[in-house]
Amino acid sequence: MHRIRLGVNVDHVATIRNARGGGHPDPVRAAKLAIAAGCDGITAHLREDRRHIRDDDIARLKAEIEKPLNFEMAATDEMIAIALKTKPHAACLVPERRTERTTEGGLDVVGQRAQLTPAIRALKGAGIRVSLFITAAPAQIEMAAELGAPVIEIHTGAWCDALAGRKMREAEAEWQLIRAGATLASSLGLEVHAGHGLDYATAETIAALPQVVELNIGHFLIGESVFEGLAETVKFMRAAMDRGRKKASA
Repeated sequence: MHRIRLGVNVDHVATIRNARGGGHPDPVRAAKLAIAAGCDGITAHLREDRRHIRDDDIARLKAEIEKPLNFEMAATDEMIAIALKTKPHAACLVPERRTERTTEGGLDVVGQRAQLTPAIRALKGAGIRVSLFITAAPAQIEMAAELGAPVIEIHTGAWCDALAGRKMREAEAEWQLIRAGATLASSLGLEVHAGHGLDYATAETIAALPQVVELNIGHFLIGESVFEGLAETVKFMRAAMDRGRKKASA
């Protein structure tokens, strides 16, 4: 079974930088440290309000890192133009609202089919791998396949939140939805990624799903790096995911 990939999201390095202004800490430096520590790619979300990652961060990440760049973006004309200019390895289309602290829920690909169709076509036409950040609801997964996006990223936030709140019945229901969704997506020919709210324990658990080939993790890693250092935190996460993967092949 293939080794599960780890994508590190450096958004919140930029959040810290922007809180005071200036150039420190630098998310590009963080990306390079994460890569040296063993991650397989870097994720960065350029929001409409530029609350963390900025345009020059995206340009520098594309130019300076040695691993794939996963450009998280809303399916707007502005972001599509930036993606087509930057040509990242991948573009992950996500829902976005100015009032949210972080991405809340998955993209409604069923309801936004008309908007997403030309965006997916344009990005794929430029050779950019497209993924859709969605919940594990069957209708959303089936529509993602119909729209021709080769990858989905399952939003794991509800599961992680339920576990953190010790709502075990709710957590189990969300986990079964994720498991079934990963199986359905794989059967439809979709590559399956997952992310949002993951920590060492939940990453180890989800890494045991053989259909999941990549996890994208940001906030937890950046938070833990305050205590352990970014390189060590990435190594700890890599080890947790590898333990989970071994369970899948046991």
